[in-house]
Amino acid sequence: MRFSRLYFFSLAFLLALPVFAKKNKETNLKERVISVDFNSEKGALNTMFKECIGAGRANEGLRADWQQQLAYTKKMCDFKYIRMHGLLSDDMAVYTEDSKGNPQYSYMYIDALYDYLLSIGIKPFVELGFMPQALASGQQTIFWWKGNVTPPKDYQKWEDFIRNLTQHFTERYGVEEVKTWYFEVWNEPNLSPGFWTGTQADYFKLYQYTAKAVKSVNPDYKVGGPGTAGAAWESETIDFCIKNNTPIDFISTHSYGVKQGFLDEYGNGGTVLSKDPMSVSGDVLQSRNEISSSEKPNLELHYTEWSSSYTPADPIHDSYHEAAYILEKIKQVGTAANSMSYWVFTDIFEEPGPRFKPFHGGFGLMTIQGIKKAAFYAYNYMNKLGDTELVNNDTRSWASKDDGGDIQLLLWDFTNTHPGDSTHNQKYYIQDLPAKSKGKVKVNLTNVPAGQYRMEIYKVGYRVNDAYTSYIDMGRPNQLNKQQVEELKSQNDGSPVLTELVDIDSNGEFTKELDIRENDVFMLNLVKK
Repeated sequence: MRFSRLYFFSLAFLLALPVFAKKNKETNLKERVISVDFNSEKGALNTMFKECIGAGRANEGLRADWQQQLAYTKKMCDFKYIRMHGLLSDDMAVYTEDSKGNPQYSYMYIDALYDYLLSIGIKPFVELGFMPQALASGQQTIFWWKGNVTPPKDYQKWEDFIRNLTQHFTERYGVEEVKTWYFEVWNEPNLSPGFWTGTQADYFKLYQYTAKAVKSVNPDYKVGGPGTAGAAWESETIDFCIKNNTPIDFISTHSYGVKQGFLDEYGNGGTVLSKDPMSVSGDVLQSRNEISSSEKPNLELHYTEWSSSYTPADPIHDSYHEAAYILEKIKQVGTAANSMSYWVFTDIFEEPGPRFKPFHGGFGLMTIQGIKKAAFYAYNYMNKLGDTELVNNDTRSWASKDDGGDIQLLLWDFTNTHPGDSTHNQKYYIQDLPAKSKGKVKVNLTNVPAGQYRMEIYKVGYRVNDAYTSYIDMGRPNQLNKQQVEELKSQNDGSPVLTELVDIDSNGEFTKELDIRENDVFMLNLVKK
């Protein structure tokens, strides 16, 4: 479905090499030291990691359990936008034509969905797709829910439809609100057959008509694309817009961390986690370089899908390894992207149809039954960071503080233990995978204001907030009863693994030593009393 390009010789990769040499040296030491000065501020914390989150398709957003999970995810992780497929597909009942071919619009389902999103403080990152059947030029569809992936039979009717929809958003939610939204044209049009039956030229034509429609309602509305798989068509899209005087406000694309690159919603092909230390993040850095060297160097960059794997049948998504993987990639990306939208927040996701097992390698941060995976805590911990980042030379951690004087340190080990090309993820990550020791981490904080603090230590790793290994312990049942679901939730509820009071005297020093294993993640909070 989605794939990643390798940029072994890119400038971004070469620039990153010294960082990784240092990082590898650190992780081979028996004791790793993280030293942070409370008074040494780097600046405002970059929170691009929680700008956007993915979801499967719009119609799933009308389900009560989907909405309950999203509200909880918003509370715990505070995502600002959400992006999903199928907003314009027939199960959202947006477009039809009468017997004379006159368009008929209806936005009742979209209104119900968007009203709910805005009510819990999440804005839509509007993906404009797929094609309503009555407007489609062909019958080709994708997924169990049959999203039509053909160009419009009439581009003017498509433009009128998008203009009408954009005007409806304006009337319902107001100009100032819609100005904050993003309108992304289509999804992965470079995968043909797959998400688009037309050519690149056909996509650019669709983009041109769509951008014209959106901007005709308000020139300040943000439109962009190409929403491609594998960081493709970025420079070509910019060049097309320049040559044809077509507006574009942002570039969007996708990247996944496995080696193969094809559409595989069932996971039948088998995937292999890339050993390239710059997988995913190398794509992002290259995308930023392409934009910076273009005639539109200030365009925003949004990775509107990313994860370790592009198939919703990959057990790495369920594994405790995923939490460290997420943090590793977000840290590597730095400021290169305006958002990195993890694909997706919930396993309520039906591209291959409804799923029959509670843990099936789904993309989600949570299972269908609302069991939090290790990946959930990566985003929960990042959301606990304070507004001000502190200077910190350790490459696998963030240090921060907030206005109340509380201090936060998020640190992890990332070790790619995958055995290599001979073993698929679908075989490797379904195992009980004990983590080896990586020695100790010593945390040294200086110039901490004197006083009493409540020290909270949170952790995710092997058998700690590791719901999938708990599920393995149960014998991997095909169905979970109510008691088993509650047991998995209670065993992996994210409670602190240690809470104690700490007195810091006038010398302002604090030290804590932690034993760390492969792919452990720690969140250390000092809360001023």
